[in-house]
Amino acid sequence: QVQLLESGGGLVQAGGSLRLSCAASGRPITGYAVAWFRQAPGKEREFVAVIRWNNLDTYYADSVTGRFTISRDDDKNTIDLLMNSLKPEDTAVYYCAADPTPPVVPRALREIIRYTYWGQGTQVTVYW
Repeated sequence: QVQLLESGGGLVQAGGSLRLSCAASGRPITGYAVAWFRQAPGKEREFVAVIRWNNLDTYYADSVTGRFTISRDDDKNTIDLLMNSLKPEDTAVYYCAADPTPPVVPRALREIIRYTYWGQGTQVTVYW
């Protein structure tokens, strides 16, 4: 089993930045893909960004491209999501998720159903 724990959420003014972290425990996640999803009130959970643990390939939703960066921090052994130029529409609960058998096709990494392990989520609220 893999346990995921998110941290770093909070309240931030529009235009500001936040860094979320996802810490994995239980077993090594070498070879996994780790993604961030988010869910706003009354909306479905949606893909934000993903990184392949082994080769560090990254993919982003169009809505966050150029503003968000997903990365692996080897010192902390976390997957981080740096969010810049935040907008009120970025307000959501952000979830970290891990796929133990990531597909070759990048687009398939956006599919929620692929992800076996999920964290509890961390709230991000962006205000004017």
